[in-house]
Amino acid sequence: MPAPFTGRATPSTRGRKTLPAVPQILIFDVDGVLVDVRRSYWLSGLETMRFLTGKRATWSELHKWKSKPGNNDDWNMVSNWATALGRPTTYGEAREAFQQFYWGKNGKRGNVRQEKLVVTARQIERWARRFELNLFTGRTRREFSYTFDRWPATRHFRSVITMDDVKRKKPHPDGLLKILGRRDPRTALYVGDNVDDALAARDAHVPFMAILPPGTFEYRKRAARFRELGALALLPRILDLNHRLTIA
Repeated sequence: MPAPFTGRATPSTRGRKTLPAVPQILIFDVDGVLVDVRRSYWLSGLETMRFLTGKRATWSELHKWKSKPGNNDDWNMVSNWATALGRPTTYGEAREAFQQFYWGKNGKRGNVRQEKLVVTARQIERWARRFELNLFTGRTRREFSYTFDRWPATRHFRSVITMDDVKRKKPHPDGLLKILGRRDPRTALYVGDNVDDALAARDAHVPFMAILPPGTFEYRKRAARFRELGALALLPRILDLNHRLTIA
């Protein structure tokens, strides 16, 4: 049986809701949760903006745009951002420009090679002994496969839902609903790091926890937004989930 939550009050959870049921199903987002994408997706976003607009974008500007609903999809974010700066950019144009930096072009190595997993295969195996594990990511199937196909822990995930597997991407809850089927959403827990993750969880009626490291850009503003959307806890990193699940 799944281990119970501790119910211990911390500054990030005091006064917040508690899980209505002991979780049996853990569903993870990928980017910013299991994988450090600062030097892959995020850097590619900055480089794409400079390519499209001729202006050097800052990290703070990136985080501002990334935190807007609907911008979990980096191509959508670039399209909206570049257009707002006076360079009208379609979704397709943003995608094509972004790909050359993420995957590489003309012999230049892509930023995808700089991705780093932030959780060990052993830890995933430990969770798999107690919970059903699933992934709901905004990545394409190709992007997911590049990072995860050779990782031994991938076999522990029962379902992997990418943007290619649903008609409507985050913040729509379709991916979560596809994983759950007819099962009670209250028996699951979704862990993500973006407002779109929180919105998807809310609309699927799935309990949610947010990854929000100290020092994150506009930490207090983002923390308040996550709490407004019903986040049960704000976790500095994914391994802190163990303290909530009382397992090591």
